[in-house]
Amino acid sequence: MNDTQTDSKTDTQTDKTLANPADQEWPLWEVFVRTKAGLDHKHCGSLHAADAKLAIQMGRDVYTRRQEGSSVWVVRSDQIVASDPADKAMYFDPAEDKVYRHPTFYKLPPEVDHM
Repeated sequence: MNDTQTDSKTDTQTDKTLANPADQEWPLWEVFVRTKAGLDHKHCGSLHAADAKLAIQMGRDVYTRRQEGSSVWVVRSDQIVASDPADKAMYFDPAEDKVYRHPTFYKLPPEVDHM
């Protein structure tokens, strides 16, 4: 094939790519950062990245400053499964009658003052 000829198969694939650029979009990742050792991870935001390694690097660059993070978690947004807010009663109301799930009746030792 010379430079003036075109390959119809390649042209078709290129046309599909140009027709639907969303097919080329990187997946969305949710970013969680732990600010101090021993504390929980907090959701900081979302970003688009090609893979998990790049998502961690970009999450670190975008959501941590002045070495404040000690750990970064990322998870693809399409992998998150959540309950329906309409089902709140089914998931959360039964816990109200179980006082042992609310440790408000004893004092924490000073070694765990971050809780």
